[in-house]
Amino acid sequence: MKKYTYTESKDTRSGFGAGLLEAGRQDENVVALCADLIGSLKMNDFINEFPARFFQIGIAEANMMGIAAGLTIGGKIPFTGTFANFSTGRVYDQIRQSIAYSNKNVKICASHAGLTLGEDGATHQILEDIGLMKMLPGMTVINPCDFNQTKAATLALVNHEGPAYLRFGRPVVPNFTQADQTFEIGKAVMLNEGRDVTIIATGHLVWEAIKAGELLERLGIDAEIINIHTIKPLDEEAVLNSIQKTGCVVTAEEHNRLGGLGDSVAQLLVRKLPTPQEYVAVDDSFGESGTPAQLMEKYGLNAEAIVIAVQKVLARKEL
Repeated sequence: MKKYTYTESKDTRSGFGAGLLEAGRQDENVVALCADLIGSLKMNDFINEFPARFFQIGIAEANMMGIAAGLTIGGKIPFTGTFANFSTGRVYDQIRQSIAYSNKNVKICASHAGLTLGEDGATHQILEDIGLMKMLPGMTVINPCDFNQTKAATLALVNHEGPAYLRFGRPVVPNFTQADQTFEIGKAVMLNEGRDVTIIATGHLVWEAIKAGELLERLGIDAEIINIHTIKPLDEEAVLNSIQKTGCVVTAEEHNRLGGLGDSVAQLLVRKLPTPQEYVAVDDSFGESGTPAQLMEKYGLNAEAIVIAVQKVLARKEL
């Protein structure tokens, strides 16, 4: 098992803030819009340097999406910012009609995704957003794993033509990927090559997958671990090549089991390579209040849960 280390833990939303500032420096057409959550979205540095390129819309998320769509007509590259729940569920009609249907070059940037929003509870924790966004034709869906990858993803979206959804979170997590990485939209990252089982993880579950790989190694199980940061378009070649070798797969995500990364992998496999699969995801339920760590444990979104899923899928593989 390849060893991964880190020197600091940082929140992925701060990676977005750092990426947005650099994006603004690289392209004068980059503009930012926010729905009254500047601090939470870490937009302060962009605002301080480019005050004329920032628009505070207030608690009017639907209006924000419409304004963003309009700004693209003049050649601007708008990055919208609010919580993931308000970036998708609250404004789905506006995104579908004003952005996706007309293929507007809007970057929908969503913080506080998943259970790890924590104590704010189920009304603010959205576990359906990946499914909602990936169903929209032409929508790119990105879910990076740490600060450095979120920053790199934000920068990559400047040169990506078309609507995109960038999902990130509130809690601090290990920052283990390279600071100078090149982010390729739609290209999976191989974290560890193995022969017994494929673990495909996204977002906060990537680090948990790495920890699971270390636990599995002690059990004599050689896991191949892949970081899927782009859920749509899915890197089908990387997924199929890995599972062709290992013969079984576990998918891991901080999202509802229905509609997320696991569903995308299952749809691919049922068409091209029927394979035993287990899910590490929220099992068709809403969240609740609690600390991020408490919620990840209760809902089975950690390294230990991945190990159990691997043991289950290996038993099915051997039948």
